[in-house]
Amino acid sequence: MSVNIKKIGVLTSGGDSPGMNAAIRAVVRTCAFHNIECAGIYRGYQGMIEGDFKEMNARSVNNIINKGGTILKSARSKEFMTAEGRKKAHQNLVESNIDALVVIGGNGSFTGALIFNSEYNFPVIGIPGTIDNDIYGTSFTLGYDTALNTVVEVIDKIRDTASSHNRLFFVEVMGRDAGHIALNAGIGAGAEEILIPEEDMGLDRLLESLRKSKASGKSSSIVVIAEGDKIGKNAFELKDYVEENMPEYDVRVSILGHMQRGGTPSCFDRVLASRLGVKAVETLLDGKSNYMVGLIKDEVVLTPLEHAVKGKSHIDKELIRVSDIVSI
Repeated sequence: MSVNIKKIGVLTSGGDSPGMNAAIRAVVRTCAFHNIECAGIYRGYQGMIEGDFKEMNARSVNNIINKGGTILKSARSKEFMTAEGRKKAHQNLVESNIDALVVIGGNGSFTGALIFNSEYNFPVIGIPGTIDNDIYGTSFTLGYDTALNTVVEVIDKIRDTASSHNRLFFVEVMGRDAGHIALNAGIGAGAEEILIPEEDMGLDRLLESLRKSKASGKSSSIVVIAEGDKIGKNAFELKDYVEENMPEYDVRVSILGHMQRGGTPSCFDRVLASRLGVKAVETLLDGKSNYMVGLIKDEVVLTPLEHAVKGKSHIDKELIRVSDIVSI
């Protein structure tokens, strides 16, 4: 154990995701287990600049493992993007005797941590928290499993209405740069078609697929769209296009939006957060820095933060093939 680390700060940054509280809990209690002090940093990097810190102990994180969102709040800080802002943040950390940071967030948060480390040689470890599951170096990010379950539950309800009224529903889910939610939730909810950024399906193929569904006897259809899909500007443009070319369809659009980011975390996300939180603290105590903790093949692994930021998660091609087969 490194004698240099006596106090660790933990923050959540960027978009919230279910499991962040469970990760905060794991970080705080791992610090307590190793007799290390822990400080909660409110509102991410902005709170670091403003010195918004609170001492935390094992009892500070009672009854939060089951709560969505983040008790430490989150914010995107433009001030931290400036050298002056980062200087203020560093001064506050030094004055509060904080020796290292655990940053829970996504690519933007990790980029900030990398820059901060390069300027001040300040030890940092990242925990991937984003429902999009779009971070290199881990098979699962915090909140992804919960978001999937939320989306599938909502699509199940939408299908009831679609079947009752013989309608075609376009359901837009989060995923600006990655289609993991759309692909997995689409298969899980039995969608007739799934549109993701990684696969440019094209408008003609979409129409062909819908015509085949109609010809096979389907009276209603669900099409799941990742918000970053490239074949239309948005779901409403796709609706207009289908209605023009297939007037027999009564088309509706449902944008699921931020409901996907909230809610009670699943058991999987709670366990994942606990494992990653413990590993994050113990990695710092081992004298290591500039890593992200992640899960690959059910093993907790370390990925250099730079690789996590610059790398790209890949969609599972086999799942695309499975989707094509089971949606006929």
